[in-house]
Amino acid sequence: MKVVAFIPARLQSERFPRKLLQDLNGKPVVLHTYQNAVASGLFDEVILITDSEEIANVISQAGGKVFISTRAHQTGTDRIAEFASETDAEIIVNIQADEPFVHKESLGELIRIFEEDIDRQADIASLMTRIKDETDFYDPNQVKVVTDARGFALYFSRAPIPYPRDGKFAGAWKHIGIYGFRREALIQIARLPQSALEQIEKLENLRFLEAGFRIKMKETRAMNIGIDTPEDLIKARKLLADE
Repeated sequence: MKVVAFIPARLQSERFPRKLLQDLNGKPVVLHTYQNAVASGLFDEVILITDSEEIANVISQAGGKVFISTRAHQTGTDRIAEFASETDAEIIVNIQADEPFVHKESLGELIRIFEEDIDRQADIASLMTRIKDETDFYDPNQVKVVTDARGFALYFSRAPIPYPRDGKFAGAWKHIGIYGFRREALIQIARLPQSALEQIEKLENLRFLEAGFRIKMKETRAMNIGIDTPEDLIKARKLLADE
């Protein structure tokens, strides 16, 4: 089974402009992400996809492989889908460019979902981890997921789900934003317009569910740290310095 990693990288961000080029202890954030994906040894190929020459130069000068996106895209998934037809890989893993601490453990868990899916029930694979802190549960920046008894996603939300009607927080699942796609599913998704739920919650995974694609979730203990705000960058610098 051939597996490739695509890293969509957009220069501008509403919450933290140019965050991917911010210095993280001597290297841009996006270069940490790219090099950690390569260092995992799990992929036949790792390719960064961007519309920014600045980002492309950072990766290419470090010896990485880059594709320049030729048109505007609403989401990272749409961006990598533009190049899905350029690979013969069966599985395409979408790694968020703003997650410089991406772990080999979590990437391996994602790939194993497809290796164990003998009957090809899963179109998409993703990860989740337990929310134990009630503050995170009510934080709209922490995306929650609920699944069926077999581990397939039922819904994703920025809202607290499932809502504790009796007021007693009993834990929940946080979505870890790494996806694996069967190539044919990704190509089909790219042809879909943004869905109503996707536009309301600003979560592209809801488009997948609304269109009937099956997303298999798996628990992970590995925590990927995203850089969404300047405060996140400060935390990441400290974490890297302490390693």
